[in-house]
Amino acid sequence: MSLELSRVCSAISPSPTLAIDAKAKEMRQSGRDVVSFCAGEPDFVTPQYIRTAAHEALDMGLTKYTPSSGTMGLRRAICQKLKRDNGLTYTPGQVIVSNGAKFALYAALAALVNPGDEVIIPTPCWVSYPEMVRIVGGVPVLVPGKPEKGFVTEAQDLLPFVTGRTKALILNTPNNPNGCIWNRKQLEEIAALAVERGFYVISDEIYEKLIYDGEEHVSIASLGEAIFRQTIVVNGVSKAFAMTGWRIGYAAGPAAVIKAMGSLQSQVASGSNSIAQYAAEAALTDERCDAEIERMRLAYDERRQHIVERLSAIPGIRCVMPKGAFYVMMDMSALIGKRCGDVVIDGSMAFAEQLLDRADVAIVPGAAFCTEGFCRLSYATSMECIDKGIDRIAAFVGMLR
Repeated sequence: MSLELSRVCSAISPSPTLAIDAKAKEMRQSGRDVVSFCAGEPDFVTPQYIRTAAHEALDMGLTKYTPSSGTMGLRRAICQKLKRDNGLTYTPGQVIVSNGAKFALYAALAALVNPGDEVIIPTPCWVSYPEMVRIVGGVPVLVPGKPEKGFVTEAQDLLPFVTGRTKALILNTPNNPNGCIWNRKQLEEIAALAVERGFYVISDEIYEKLIYDGEEHVSIASLGEAIFRQTIVVNGVSKAFAMTGWRIGYAAGPAAVIKAMGSLQSQVASGSNSIAQYAAEAALTDERCDAEIERMRLAYDERRQHIVERLSAIPGIRCVMPKGAFYVMMDMSALIGKRCGDVVIDGSMAFAEQLLDRADVAIVPGAAFCTEGFCRLSYATSMECIDKGIDRIAAFVGMLR
């Protein structure tokens, strides 16, 4: 009898962002004053009207199992939201509610990908995309973005990576980790490529409400009937409504795909938290939703401009102004080869490790996002923490030789 563990699970790389954030929290518990720019989590409390809705659901005793694909009320609210905000028409049968957008992404890949199928992923990319593709037996095909193009990968950049085994493209706009946005023309060209070559698009739009400088969020699914039939739109309430811990995400797409996702979810997760679903329905439908989102977006915008200005003033560091989300990619490639004491800064991982050990600042190395020479900082934190952290980064960089 073999006691070998699953080869699939044994091959999974732990999330570097969560690992670094966990180390930073351990250091804090030991008494060190660590400034963390790691977690992709709003620092705001969930708006009061959403919390009130949750209390009302509890008082009404709405604590039983819900349908595995989500309550009818929430799925209808999602349909209304997608029509209102994105120009997309779905029925509740084309929508599934999941335990966070992360599970919706996994379920979409599980529903689409057969062993050996290729999934194109523009980089820098969120750390979980390649691992999810591998878990379902697919092959992640990483397409390197170019810093001089703001890391926006266009159709002409994707084309050489499309093969007969290409099953899907994962598109994340606004993007984590660098905050770039694909504009309408770029999306139209990608849509045309997907239709011509016959592959799905998994459109991760979780940061759609966090956009700056007058930019426009365009869902690729809205660009024609053909691409609509080949797109699975993934979103949730975690980022826009500061509801990360509530774990409510959703996907909308072709009925056959959503049905397959629902079958998977019914067997491995049963469904999402009942109270969180009622709260999410309130989040999407209450007349106060837009004002609450805008209040938080304006705060992120102020922090965005401030952190980029502060980082760009440090010799050896460059930044491109992000257009969305709440992250900035710091180009530290000019510091590679320098020394911190006896340690050579041979890449973003060494830079991040030494910065945490020597200066009590936690950031995520770009290697985690398949892009070396950069590090990601989240500005979903207070202005006070931003200034304290940047002061320490500047001092740390100044001591490198």
